[in-house]
Amino acid sequence: MPKLKSKSAVDMQVYIFQKELSYKTMVESKISTVRLTLDGNKFEILVKPDPALEYKLGKRTDLSGVLVSDEIYSDANKGSRAASEKLSKYFRTTDPMEVAKQILSKGDLSLTTDQRRKMVEEKRKQIIQYINKSFVDPKTHIPHPVMRIESAMSEVRLTVDPFKPAEDQAKSVVDALRRILPLKSENLLLTVTIPAQFSAQSYNSLKTTANFKEEQWLADGSLRVRLEINAGMRSSLLDRIGSISKGTAQVMEG
Repeated sequence: MPKLKSKSAVDMQVYIFQKELSYKTMVESKISTVRLTLDGNKFEILVKPDPALEYKLGKRTDLSGVLVSDEIYSDANKGSRAASEKLSKYFRTTDPMEVAKQILSKGDLSLTTDQRRKMVEEKRKQIIQYINKSFVDPKTHIPHPVMRIESAMSEVRLTVDPFKPAEDQAKSVVDALRRILPLKSENLLLTVTIPAQFSAQSYNSLKTTANFKEEQWLADGSLRVRLEINAGMRSSLLDRIGSISKGTAQVMEG
């Protein structure tokens, strides 16, 4: 008959297991992986979760405090390092810092559970605000309240991408919401006049984001266009126009 372990021995094993689990959780929460796959080849780096996310979101521009180490891995879990030949082939350099910059910029960051929850919630709020500003109830021509839109999103159980811009996700969200919530898009007409030195660049940018109703090239080389856009795009479009024209463009509604 096997000898039973004493209660104190069992308690000690449980204590050790809990300590190991706590340590593992602590380590995993302090280290994340960024992975970039090129032609089936994986390149991975180990990073600190919060600084790495700040870098991905453009809130941090240097690698100081981001990298856990300067090693480039083909499989970080196994500790397998990427071959120098492949680094040269795909990154044009073997400098680990330069390679790490490219991986951080183009690769996929493994978010912690807390990071993903916060980002999804923030993106969800942005989508709801966008719909509130851009769509109305076709019967009343008044926007649905934010709480009504939020409730409808919960009802249809939509998946929100934490990295994809809210505007890019809005179409699929609206299509799903229309099953239970009547929505009509509100459009806006803008007349934009851009000085000659910025007209060509501005034309190409505007053409990809707005519907041209009229366009006119003035005698001094300036561009005047009448655009139709979704009302929710107004703020981002104005920011884009201001950035390209260095704040010199004139914008009027109608």
